[in-house]
Amino acid sequence: MQGKVLIIGCGGVAGVAIHKCCQNSDTFKEICIASRTKEKCDALKEKLQGITKTKITTAKVDADNKEELVRLIRQVEPQVVLNVALPYQDLTIMEACLETGVDYVDTANYEPEDTDDPEWRAVYEKRCKEEGFTAYFDYSWQWAYKERFEKAGLTALLGTGFDPGVTSVFTAYALKHYFDEIDTIDILDCNGGDHGYPFATNFNPEINLREVSANGSYWENGHWVETEPMEIKRVYNFPQVGQKDMYLLHHEEIESLAKNIPGVKRIRFFMTFGQSYLTHMKCLENVGMLSTTPIEFEGQQIVPIQFLKALLPDPASLGPRTVGKTNIGCIYTGRKDGKQRSIYIYNVCDHQECYKEVGSQAISYTTGVPAMIGTALVLNKVWDKKGVFTVEEFDPDPYMDLLNQYGLPWVVEENPILVE
Repeated sequence: MQGKVLIIGCGGVAGVAIHKCCQNSDTFKEICIASRTKEKCDALKEKLQGITKTKITTAKVDADNKEELVRLIRQVEPQVVLNVALPYQDLTIMEACLETGVDYVDTANYEPEDTDDPEWRAVYEKRCKEEGFTAYFDYSWQWAYKERFEKAGLTALLGTGFDPGVTSVFTAYALKHYFDEIDTIDILDCNGGDHGYPFATNFNPEINLREVSANGSYWENGHWVETEPMEIKRVYNFPQVGQKDMYLLHHEEIESLAKNIPGVKRIRFFMTFGQSYLTHMKCLENVGMLSTTPIEFEGQQIVPIQFLKALLPDPASLGPRTVGKTNIGCIYTGRKDGKQRSIYIYNVCDHQECYKEVGSQAISYTTGVPAMIGTALVLNKVWDKKGVFTVEEFDPDPYMDLLNQYGLPWVVEENPILVE
């Protein structure tokens, strides 16, 4: 059947992506929602099937098990698999797609669950020396599949969330319509929302806390510059949100944009954090709660960060109590027709508006909507190249049109205040 997609995962982001697929039933005629917890898939199906023309089925699957995935893909016979599970599972799902001849889409690049695994560690340490950044997540593992996807005549679309994802499409759009050459890119991710908890994370705590407690890094003049965690702080006045503290982090789209945007001289990524969040995180880190190394506790092995995840509020539960707005976008400097120019492309999203529409806070919304859009473009063969690609390698215009259509309208501001 044309228009059939298998969606792996049923967390906060997946819930938004599935809602949006059901709003776009001309493209998504049939979806199968699969997760370790089939009950969550069934509950979402129950909620949606009366208000959409999209046919919804559900299944149980362990996304770490390639054989289970292959069996499910063969049973469902989708044209595309959308992976909104965990980044740990990217490679297993890509392998299953290759074995079954199905296109692949995800929202975040691969990272290992066990960072002490000797085989992974050897590759990682070699990359740290050669590339110059120490983040656990990078694109090399997935880019290594390029030739296999090409030979199989399949598309793998990586990183169609917001950042990575929309921020990279913004960049391709800026290069196509506003610049002959882009010199600098500053990606700014501001969450001005308040959920009322002393401490909680807006997406998977394990992934979130790993990311923000790691070294920062940025791309400058052809190489990586690494910083201490949270070493570089800036203050920026975000449209519709206000003045916020933001900190330089390593982020995956820097890696792909450095490869795909010719002549770019500097790329940085900043994210806003309140002081309470940073104080809690530092305390937890100091006592070992952010560690991914298993320890023995009362006769059984536990991973501290996974135990912490079980104690923290589920990000999917934050929707009803989160108020305020997000502002995520990019500031570009460069040249057009020989003249210097700068622009700021951004989206503002309201937490409570997102909750009214799909029962989610804006962090899940801003990732789930682009997940649907990227999948739709692959499914409809609007984006149709064989191999492994990030979103900035395609024509940005249809993606930008769909952002406006499905709840993430964007603004282009000329001559913005630049980040020092």
